[in-house]
Amino acid sequence: MFSHGKYLLVLLLLLLLFAAYNYTLYTTQSDYGTIQLSEKALQGEKHWRENNCNACHQLYGLGGYLGPDLTNVYSFRKADEQYLKSMFNSGVKAMPRFDFNETEKEELLQFLMEVDQTGTYPNTEATIKPDGWVKVQYKKETYEH
Repeated sequence: MFSHGKYLLVLLLLLLLFAAYNYTLYTTQSDYGTIQLSEKALQGEKHWRENNCNACHQLYGLGGYLGPDLTNVYSFRKADEQYLKSMFNSGVKAMPRFDFNETEKEELLQFLMEVDQTGTYPNTEATIKPDGWVKVQYKKETYEH
């Protein structure tokens, strides 16, 4: 039979292994790719955060559930950027009225365009690799604005 000291040693060893595994998993950057936002899109993201857009909307399914997921809204409305810009200020139904100026609307549009380029949500063509990582198909197109 194990003594209390041996149980404690096994528990400590398991905790150390768990900590090392999590440190390695969450600090490795190689699996994230080289997705970078332009300066204009970073300003749009700033407006997104300052106005708490994610309280109602989602990106990749993360966020609030009152409004629609906006991950690929630019793809769906690509032919009508003016429509998207008008939605930023007026919205519909429960969306609050904002007072974005033209520059801020351009920056928000750029942010959503660049988010749209990173992939499709929900991604129905994702595959799970034998090592547990999920392989997704990224979009090839690039929007310039």
